[in-house]
Amino acid sequence: MTYEEAREFIQKANQYGIVPGLDTIRELLRRLGNPQEKLKIIHVAGTNGKGSVSNFLIQILKMAGYRVGRYLSPAVFSYRERIQTSSQGNGAMEYITRQGICEAIAQIKPICKSMVEDGFAHPTTFEIETAMAFLYLWSNSVDIAIIEVGMGGRQDATNVIRQPLCSIITSISMDHMQYLGNSLEEIAREKAGIIKSGSVVVTCRQEPEVLGVLEQSCREKEATLVSTTTEKIQNVIFRPEETIFSLASGDGKAREYKIKQLGEYQIENAVLAIKAAEQIRELGYSISEEAIRSGLYEAIWRGRFEILAKEPYIILDGAHNQNAAMQLRKSIEVYFTNRRIIFMIGVLADKDYKSILEITAPLADLIITLTPNNARALSSSDLAAAASLYGKRVIDAGSIDHAVKIALHEAGKEDVIIAFGSLSYLGELLHTLENRK
Repeated sequence: MTYEEAREFIQKANQYGIVPGLDTIRELLRRLGNPQEKLKIIHVAGTNGKGSVSNFLIQILKMAGYRVGRYLSPAVFSYRERIQTSSQGNGAMEYITRQGICEAIAQIKPICKSMVEDGFAHPTTFEIETAMAFLYLWSNSVDIAIIEVGMGGRQDATNVIRQPLCSIITSISMDHMQYLGNSLEEIAREKAGIIKSGSVVVTCRQEPEVLGVLEQSCREKEATLVSTTTEKIQNVIFRPEETIFSLASGDGKAREYKIKQLGEYQIENAVLAIKAAEQIRELGYSISEEAIRSGLYEAIWRGRFEILAKEPYIILDGAHNQNAAMQLRKSIEVYFTNRRIIFMIGVLADKDYKSILEITAPLADLIITLTPNNARALSSSDLAAAASLYGKRVIDAGSIDHAVKIALHEAGKEDVIIAFGSLSYLGELLHTLENRK
């Protein structure tokens, strides 16, 4: 099987849409020998911060000497980005190889055919990719696999994991309401679906109604809930190059940390990763304080308040829902006070783009709208019409390339261009910017 044939098979499965539930993925994995049961897994759910927390934790585990695997979605810069394994030394994570995709799909494709013949539903694209991830990470003998939920938790294909080392639930807010519910409590119940009997669950500061759902679920499952709300963050210093903060420890001494993942919200993500690492250490894994400190500093997460250039500053951020927009606003106010701000925004039509604009638009001098190259995209003209309600200068650029040209023409050396919205267009935007360099 060629790489093109493997990708075509995965792509064709899009016709089966999004089908919540675990029956099909369980049957697919059973016929593959249940590779997920042979892995040590950290399962990560939440609305915002899954990627950042996972990235911090990956670097911590790498610094501790462990071989780490990762499964994430959506991919931003490459299809193969979805499945990763740690490289030698302190280098970046390595994407799944083309050969790895071919070998996995060569096993999965005939099983999908036999499942349909036996009366089962054909696996969806996400179910196929999830099975591929488990196969690849197992065949590459990773010590620990960090598996991110695709959407929700309870009915997500990744929830076939029966006994995780621990579960992490990041910040929960309103998103994917058509699938997960129209209230924070409903969405939290879906996310809490990853909690397993007798497990350890690590979470961050949550809204009271969300925390109540998590506490109730842990009581029902006899799971232990560990929260970062007791951590005392102090001595915070924000710089465009790094953020410095201290945590008060149990002995009254403060431990200092530095992170290069920028964003006001990244401190809480880092603290959540620290707490998760400490829980993994209690299970018998050797993770030193130095591994935690150096891992946090080495972590870089592409497309999350990422500075691409200076004079003018050009920043990429994946803010695509209300909570992420609030985080982006805080970061702008922290790092770029009294600077002229230019936005490039592209969103998907099923996102709450009006709330995103309500939160962020007051900070902008100019808003440039574009249409992401995605079937679910909101047109740049519709987004421009919504943005114009906030009394700002708005330019409907249409394409990504045109938006970049306008932004660079409009910006002075002291200005800040921030491109955000749908993760699906950030990779194409980065490619456009690099070509213009």
